[in-house]
Amino acid sequence: MAGDPVTGHAPADRARARAAGAERRARLGELLVAARQGDSAALDAIVAELTPVLWHTARNQGLSSQAAEDVVQTTWLTLLRRLDTIAAPGALIEWLVTTARREAWRVSAASRKDDLPGDDVFDDLPDGVLTPDELLVNDERRRALWQAVESLPKRCAELLRIIAFVPRPHYDAVAAALDMPLGSIGPTRGRCFAKLRLVLAKDPDWSPR
Repeated sequence: MAGDPVTGHAPADRARARAAGAERRARLGELLVAARQGDSAALDAIVAELTPVLWHTARNQGLSSQAAEDVVQTTWLTLLRRLDTIAAPGALIEWLVTTARREAWRVSAASRKDDLPGDDVFDDLPDGVLTPDELLVNDERRRALWQAVESLPKRCAELLRIIAFVPRPHYDAVAAALDMPLGSIGPTRGRCFAKLRLVLAKDPDWSPR
């Protein structure tokens, strides 16, 4: 079936993504209600699931990794202060993404030592980054990817985790971290990626786009 000429996704893929997004919103809304009632485990589950989404939201604004981590922490603190003020629990993701973006804009403006505009200005700014729905789809893909990585043999999973989080890993550092011969890292990396591609190819819900 031909994909959408803009997104590259087939209609069935988009339908599955919408259904998964709706189910996830409902589940997170239930967790928010439970957190309001004092269920700390529910709040922990929200934080664990949506921290990657918020981190990528902050990074999409051009912040460094450290600044993005600060934005995420501030976003969670804001949620704690306003836990009872979110009118629609099912809109928790949008609320958090908007809060993270505004905090990222504030941090970015402060780093340039410019005057910070008021919040009403942000409402009119053109948004050229990913929407909450797109962030959710990307996050689902990342979750599927890491599940596939974790299904690989331990050495492959360890190697791919290091390569993923270090832009240009030095093989001597990788060799020391994993206690591997320096000359074996390149070939092992290639074999691990090949295994990962096979695992993902068998996943009916996996799409590279």
